[in-house]
Amino acid sequence: MARTLTFLGIESSCDDTAAAIVRQSGTGTNETRTEILASVVSGQTDLHAAFGGVVPEIAARAHAEKLDFCVEQALELSGVDLGDLDGIAVTAGPGLIGGVMSGVMCAKGIAAGTGLPLVGVNHLAGHALTPRLTDDMAYPYLMLLVSGGHCQFLIAHGPEEFTRLGGTIDDAPGEAFDKTAKLLALPQPGGPNVEAEAEGGDSKAFAFPRPLLDRPNCDMSFSGLKTALLRTRDEVVARHGGLPRAIRRDICASFQAAVTDVLVKKSRRALAEYMALAPETPGFAVAGGVAANRAIRAGLESVAAESGARFVAPPLRLCTDNAAMIAWAGIERFRLGHTDQMDLVARPRWPLDRKAAPLLGSGKKGAKA
Repeated sequence: MARTLTFLGIESSCDDTAAAIVRQSGTGTNETRTEILASVVSGQTDLHAAFGGVVPEIAARAHAEKLDFCVEQALELSGVDLGDLDGIAVTAGPGLIGGVMSGVMCAKGIAAGTGLPLVGVNHLAGHALTPRLTDDMAYPYLMLLVSGGHCQFLIAHGPEEFTRLGGTIDDAPGEAFDKTAKLLALPQPGGPNVEAEAEGGDSKAFAFPRPLLDRPNCDMSFSGLKTALLRTRDEVVARHGGLPRAIRRDICASFQAAVTDVLVKKSRRALAEYMALAPETPGFAVAGGVAANRAIRAGLESVAAESGARFVAPPLRLCTDNAAMIAWAGIERFRLGHTDQMDLVARPRWPLDRKAAPLLGSGKKGAKA
């Protein structure tokens, strides 16, 4: 651990083009210091605004155009030259395949030109390992990964060893937030705008369903919740000849409360399974874009307190997609002696727990990995 490692991270799995420089320095003991020297994120919200969601072809083209500039900016902000790097980490999946390919090819080009080691990173592992980047959380810990495309409970045993306790059998909560925003004529990205609208609403105004709470496992479902919201909106429009602002706030607040209840109660069950392992330093962390929601964070923090587990929620800027988490995951893999060659491929799906069977349910995105 005495060797200092400085890594460039590249992320392009969805609609954020990102590059970051992360450095971990060791003291020769078990003590380390980790610094995010630079983190650059170029969003694509304006490019996709007219379509109500991310268009893969537009996203891939934007990644190809912006990646070089993001890398150059990250190097400039960090004061680091390519010759000062020890390796390059890049998201190799899962994600929109065009965007992932753009990042992988950019990383390969830099690695070929510099001779630096190349480390392919699972995007989900980037999120799952973020608590170690920000708070040095000890293994094993329980992670709730909750984002626009994924929702699952994982026990992180090591940088490449994860046990899935459960997850969504259809849609992810982040997707549900985005669809809710679209149905209620709120701008994208849906999550922050639904949360903002919910602040002035009554969370008990509408009795939305809490799917799968009657099942004694950690699996979740959000597809039926979206359908219930659609029907509620149609009933309101038919009754009022439109969607009054006050009622829209109540719908958002009631929807957010339903998602929070599901995540909180399922977290309680996941924590019970995790605590049965008798971890020496119990920890419960949340990461992913939906982890930026304040109401959901507060609910999860209370559940952790009930179990006596340390709760970690990364800073908001590290909850959404970023390259600092990819650089860190690359450092963790590299310290295990793992690198990749020029035959590294981009993968649209890449489960963290390779022993677990795929979750049932498909939705419009296919079976969740």
